[in-house]
Amino acid sequence: MVSATAGHAQSLRDALSATYENNPTLNAARAELRGVDENVPQALAGWRPQITGSASTGLVNQSDQGFTGRGFSDTTVAVQMVQPLFRGFRTVNSTRQAESIVMAQREDLRVSEQTALLQAATAYMDVIRDTGIVALRRSDLKFQEELVRASKDRFSVGEGTRTDVAQAEAGRARSQSALNAALANLNTSRAVFRQVIGLDPKNLSPKSNVATLIPKSVSQAIAIGQEEHPSIMSAMHFVDAAIFSVKTAEGTLLPTVSLEGNLSHNHNSRDGIGGGTTNTASVFGRVTVPLYQQGTEYSRVRQAKEELGQTEILVDVARDTVRAKAISAWGRLNAAEGSISAAQAEVSAAQLALEGVIEEQRVGQRTTLDVLDSQSDLVDARVTLITAQRDKVVAAYALLATVGRLTHDFLGLTVPKYDPREHYNAVRDKWIGLRTPDGR
Repeated sequence: MVSATAGHAQSLRDALSATYENNPTLNAARAELRGVDENVPQALAGWRPQITGSASTGLVNQSDQGFTGRGFSDTTVAVQMVQPLFRGFRTVNSTRQAESIVMAQREDLRVSEQTALLQAATAYMDVIRDTGIVALRRSDLKFQEELVRASKDRFSVGEGTRTDVAQAEAGRARSQSALNAALANLNTSRAVFRQVIGLDPKNLSPKSNVATLIPKSVSQAIAIGQEEHPSIMSAMHFVDAAIFSVKTAEGTLLPTVSLEGNLSHNHNSRDGIGGGTTNTASVFGRVTVPLYQQGTEYSRVRQAKEELGQTEILVDVARDTVRAKAISAWGRLNAAEGSISAAQAEVSAAQLALEGVIEEQRVGQRTTLDVLDSQSDLVDARVTLITAQRDKVVAAYALLATVGRLTHDFLGLTVPKYDPREHYNAVRDKWIGLRTPDGR
């Protein structure tokens, strides 16, 4: 693997840390979770009173049969407070439902974090791979140019043919085309690197300790994934939320009890002859018993139960998906390791073959086309080796992601860890206020 050694190397851990802190998709997922946090204080609002104020004023013209109409003004100011006492356990259950959804969303955030970090590791290794391939293609172009020069020299002294020159020039053209394609791929990889990580790639180093972090066997990978993967944990929290959703829907069939208090002040004046002022205060206890509400409450209960069944099935789906991905990632990792061994052997053999063909060409036993074929085989073998080395590192990070361990703590990232509990604790019990905890 080719990497720059001058200056401070931008390590893979640095790139992952930058991604964790700056990736816009990841920051959007965090903002989504902060929005979901607000469902909890909205559910808790079922315990809190509702206070409303009203004011009215106007002119009234009143006339009776046989009497002249009289006009008077009437002004009323009132305040009403309704304090829920019992709502069929809907407040309790809806709060627990909202809390379960928050927990599920936190696990979904962990999925987003792992997806972003895997994308960053992939982009990082893609730049290293494509940089190495560009270096190989440039070296190959220099070889082809030297071969063209040598072919022309031999032709000028009568030791070669015009065919040899044409073959060498064709090889040079193919090498130039391959270099152009490699440069285009490198530019694409660098652009993706910038998009995912938020930095321009500089002095990348292929060194990584990921091999020490992966499970030791496929069975261990499956076991860890079944226990720790956030997709499974999220699905289980959604089951809890669905259970409380059923209970909340059933609560609409139970009575509600509330306490109502009213204060009002009324003043009226009749035709300038004075008026009256009335102050009223009242407190009522109200019990409401639902008898029949068009059948919608029964339908909502049945619907909630079906949704509960769906979420229970989705837990099994998540487990099966994690298991399949763990097996697949383990297979890709083993395949990459095998490809590296095979490619290293291929490079060694192709190097020896090229050297032999060049020597045989010098004594007239091989043609220029043989040299071109051997050089092409060597370059292809080296490209295969670089690609396999990249695939091994990416497969290792993918394996970590499939078992749920491609995380800030497990990777030891160098930036502060995002703690979703800070925002949750800041808004959970807020009774009033328009500003978010960060001041917006």
